[in-house]
Amino acid sequence: MGTKVIRIGIVGPARAIDKALAAKVGALAGDAAELVFHPQCFLREGHFAGPDAARSAAFAQFANDPSLHAVWFARGGYGACRILDTAFENLGDAAGAKTYMGYSDTGSLLARLARDGIGRVVHGPMPADILREGGEAAVKRALGFLTGTDDGAGIDAAARAPGKYAAFNISVLASLIGTGWLPDLTGHVLMLEDVGEYHYRLDRMMFTITSNPEVKKVAGIRLGRCGAIPVNDIDFCASEEEIVTSWCARGGIAYLGRADIGHDVDNKIVVFGERSASA
Repeated sequence: MGTKVIRIGIVGPARAIDKALAAKVGALAGDAAELVFHPQCFLREGHFAGPDAARSAAFAQFANDPSLHAVWFARGGYGACRILDTAFENLGDAAGAKTYMGYSDTGSLLARLARDGIGRVVHGPMPADILREGGEAAVKRALGFLTGTDDGAGIDAAARAPGKYAAFNISVLASLIGTGWLPDLTGHVLMLEDVGEYHYRLDRMMFTITSNPEVKKVAGIRLGRCGAIPVNDIDFCASEEEIVTSWCARGGIAYLGRADIGHDVDNKIVVFGERSASA
């Protein structure tokens, strides 16, 4: 009998990628997986990888394709929240039988997938990470997980213990508060990261997050990396960890320490939902 070939569909719910990037990722995958890049990934309409309708249709098409084992989001940027309604209108049984992986802006889609109990929802590196210095390691980490060849080695160490987990970009999670798209986070260890935000903006967003009654039901919060923080004209006089620990204390939420996630090549994998002792 031949070895089962893992087929991974790649869509762009936010910004576009180019074909050179796709070729690099395909070469890195080699025979480990068959990567199927949707043509929509290469469309460009202003900021986005094609109009909302095209991005929505591409996601639904690949989610409903029974020949694909996973849907991998090409990159972040901005745009995923704009298709949260239409992309899910006509999903069938095949959509619930696959893995969905991404992070950053695509956390909006991960949130709805988790909210609706569709498939296996995973925070993890995306194809565009190959553009970072040393980014091949991040892409290999994602491919190892998606193909099942890494035996879970790429999962964040803190997310390997039995329990419930979820991971989000701070900006994206804050934008979901009050919208109805937030998944049930009761009893979850909530892992947060961000990039390119001033300390005062992180402070404001953590106020929103930790004030939300649904977020208060989490088992606790872990902080990943907050990279490339701009220098403000007035020193905020608090680090990102001090910001998070302060708002956790004020919100009555346990602060559990650091997580190994972020907008970088060391970004680890977090599987949403419950992890059993045998996993």
